Amino acid sequence: MLTDLRTDKEGYLMNRFEWDEDIARELASNVDITLGTDHWAVIHLARGFHEQFDVSPAMRVLVKRVKLELGDDLGNSIALMRLFPGSPAKLIAKIAGLPRPTNCI
Repeated sequence: MLTDLRTDKEGYLMNRFEWDEDIARELASNVDITLGTDHWAVIHLARGFHEQFDVSPAMRVLVKRVKLELGDDLGNSIALMRLFPGSPAKLIAKIAGLPRPTNCI
């Protein structure tokens, strides 16, 4: 367990450059998610999106990007909800060490 993990009050990393896959596993375990291959594909996609656009993807954009890059099986709201229950865009950003998407409730 990474006890000195610096997060804000909502559990998002304070410094995204401190992120690594061990931290992702811990952040995921905090919300009862065990990361598998599909999770990692989406997490790395979200990190790449943030690197390119300097913003965490909101749900609609995320679904379109996942569909484009990872295919129809993952590129829909239902698949993302199964992987990241509740609010997928927020959970993905949190586990990926990214800021909270600005237009997610």
